Amino acid sequence: MQKRLYRSKDERMIWGVCGGLAKYFDVDPTIIRLVAVLTLFLGLVGVLAYIILAIVIPLEP
Repeated sequence: MQKRLYRSKDERMIWGVCGGLAKYFDVDPTIIRLVAVLTLFLGLVGVLAYIILAIVIPLEP
């Protein structure tokens, strides 16, 4: 079975992007969320990346 990237239904706080990335890479969602918060300090790039991922990545079936 192929590994697919989905937004998470279970591990979600806003749109489930960080939870989905954590499931895909088999890491704790807290680590992915901390990295996401750190990218917010880069300015608009982190916010835009999160929004783009929320639109592009499909919701978990």
